[in-house]
Amino acid sequence: MNGRLRAVWPPVIIAVIFLAAWQLLVVVQDIKPFLLPSPSLILGNFFGDFSLMFNAALYTGTTAILGLMFGTVVGLVTALIAQRFGVVNKLITPLAAGLATVPIIALTPILNNMFSITSRTPKVIITMIIVFFPIFVNVTRGLIQVQPVQLELMRSMNARPRTVLRQLRIPNAIPFFFTAMKIAAPLSVIAALVSEYFGGPQQGLGSRIASSAANTAYGRAWAYVVASIITGLIFYLIVLAVERWAAPWTGRARSA
Repeated sequence: MNGRLRAVWPPVIIAVIFLAAWQLLVVVQDIKPFLLPSPSLILGNFFGDFSLMFNAALYTGTTAILGLMFGTVVGLVTALIAQRFGVVNKLITPLAAGLATVPIIALTPILNNMFSITSRTPKVIITMIIVFFPIFVNVTRGLIQVQPVQLELMRSMNARPRTVLRQLRIPNAIPFFFTAMKIAAPLSVIAALVSEYFGGPQQGLGSRIASSAANTAYGRAWAYVVASIITGLIFYLIVLAVERWAAPWTGRARSA
């Protein structure tokens, strides 16, 4: 418990100092809210409209969860196929890298035209595309980069490819998978949020940030930004908790 407290209090102190300096700068320099709202104004809007913040975060978080789930499943299946067939790996990896470089602002209008703009589907697809790349690349690497000695041992025992996959490759890929998830989970929130800027239901964090800024409610817009940060942190912490529960040896290996 004391070790956890020692790990937590330094960032907390830094955050408090940063917010105090921010507040002091705004007050002393008399900076207008449209340039930089004060932390007190942002927190006042956040807690004053907490139900709105929660509902918007819930809507965006649901979109992010759906995209994260679909992107993870597609990434895992594709990685298993790519590991089994080298030709597939050589074909899919460049395509996945190219797809990952396509900006969200270019994909969103196209998908909004393909599907109903009032639907959640375009945003889920965009989130799935963003999530797919880190999952596919990291898991494929974990499945392929096994220790040669271990692989030779399995082959000397005349193990089938299915047995090698289950007993050697998948356990080796577990740390790579959780590394990918710690990247993909916050990215899913960012992708869902950004996709909401380009039309659709005005219920998510992205659309609320845009509408608040357009109506010169800058304190509220920044409050929605705070809600977005908290949502992304929650996603990341959930992945950490699942990793510690499902694969506690990965944490021990990093600390060793």
